[in-house]
Amino acid sequence: MRPQVLPSPHHQRLLGAAALWLLGGGTLLLSTLVPAHTMLLGWTPGFWLLGAPLVVLLALEPSWPRQLLALCRPRRRTVRGAAWH
Repeated sequence: MRPQVLPSPHHQRLLGAAALWLLGGGTLLLSTLVPAHTMLLGWTPGFWLLGAPLVVLLALEPSWPRQLLALCRPRRRTVRGAAWH
C-alpha cells in the first residue's frame, strides 16, 4: 500500500482552475450565450468549454472516474452465517 501524499498547493490551484473553467463553460453552454456548434468554428466552442477542462481534470486526477463509479454502484452485503436474528 502506498503512503498518502498530500497534493501540493500548486496542484490544488490547478484543480480549482480546471473545475472553474468547466463550471463556467458548462454555464455558458447551458445558458446558450455560446453555442456548442457553429458553422464557422464547428465543435470548437464545445471542446474548449467542456472537453479541454475535462481532459485537464483527468490528467491531474486520473483516479476520479473510478472513485465516482464506486460511489454510484450499490454495495453488496455478504451474508455471514446461516442464522438470521
